[in-house]
Amino acid sequence: MSREKERIRKKLEKNPIIECNKIQNRFCPELFSMFGKVKDPRHQSYVDYSARVMLGTMYYKSIAGIPSMQEMTRAFNDERICRNLYRFIGEDVKEYLPHGVTENEFLERLDPKELENIRQNIVYSLIRRKTFENARVFKKWQVIVDATELDEGYQKKNDYYLSRCYNRNEENEFVKYHRSVLEAKIYFGDNLVCSIASETIENSEAYVNQGEEAVKQDCESKAFVRLAAKIKKKFPRLPIIITADGLYVTKNVLQICKEYHWDYIIRYKEGSASSIAKEYRALPEKETIGTDIEYQNKIMFNEFDVNLIYYREKRRIKGKEKETEFAWITSIEITKSNAKKIVNAGRNRWKIENQGFNRQKHWQGNIEHACSFNERAQKNHYLLEQIADFMKQLYEHFFLEKNGIKKLQKNISSELLASFGRQLTETEDINTELRNAVLN
Repeated sequence: MSREKERIRKKLEKNPIIECNKIQNRFCPELFSMFGKVKDPRHQSYVDYSARVMLGTMYYKSIAGIPSMQEMTRAFNDERICRNLYRFIGEDVKEYLPHGVTENEFLERLDPKELENIRQNIVYSLIRRKTFENARVFKKWQVIVDATELDEGYQKKNDYYLSRCYNRNEENEFVKYHRSVLEAKIYFGDNLVCSIASETIENSEAYVNQGEEAVKQDCESKAFVRLAAKIKKKFPRLPIIITADGLYVTKNVLQICKEYHWDYIIRYKEGSASSIAKEYRALPEKETIGTDIEYQNKIMFNEFDVNLIYYREKRRIKGKEKETEFAWITSIEITKSNAKKIVNAGRNRWKIENQGFNRQKHWQGNIEHACSFNERAQKNHYLLEQIADFMKQLYEHFFLEKNGIKKLQKNISSELLASFGRQLTETEDINTELRNAVLN
């Protein structure tokens, strides 16, 4: 690409936040209106900032990748940023945006179900669009499930934190506390994953009230039961394929999928359910496709018939050929015509790691930072991060990538923040100049 063409492309995004807002208005025009319609828990006689402003401010905190409330208060204490954000949110301009302490007091009282309903509306609107139809697998939507740790330290920030003992019964024994979340993301193709449901892995009220001796701590398996029920309740007729790692090769998970009429493609490792591999190896013949794929249908696991597929990936690394083997169990009958599609769908599980957790922890923000000690506020912070992060994914795909604008992941949020305080300008002349240029 010539320097002239590169200049034109840069001109196209002279103000990144304006382009990000355009994408948000294209795919979710009702976002700020939905923020304004949440059930406000505050006494209205003492309200200085509307719910629309409170949640809109937090949305732009996440868009900018600002990790802490203190940093948000400092960054947004600028006249031009304040004026622009009020304009973006669609409210009359005031002298200041809400302080971080005020925001946390609001989020401590806001029912997380209000933000879950907004997320549900966003997912429904995207599903109805023809834009993402090609992302479906066997005419079903792929929902990827995985857990991640959000915060760990020596301080127990609230009673719902889980505990983990190190060097038990030794002189240097110590305890660390953490909170985790089980996340479900729907795959919309082109590396786009949108949060569809979240379930915190936390100590229950029974554990908090009765103590460690009486009730066991929460775990990922227990959280999946709650997460699945939440998805089924909010999306009762959505055709779903659950995709997960080897932890979910269990009777309980397969039973839930059967009851909810969901298909599944679950990563299989022999240590998680050895009886499956044992029966598979005992078969005299297996179905094969070339040298890469091997499979067999109807292998008994407890009272279920599962279908098992192996895939061998060959890659050349530093001049040497390396072979890696993957395996999945699935409820979908495997045939020679659909085996590669099942493998590709199984590989999509990594999307929740790369396009999900990794970007939110290291590239586009910091979901590991506890913005509040309050359990309810922590949930609301996390939910707002999921909403904002998907809008940024859409911005990256439908604006940056479509226009050939290349940026490092770690720079996208910081450049958005830097543009918050710029003088708002029109881009019609830039668009005209770009159309007239001959681009690669």
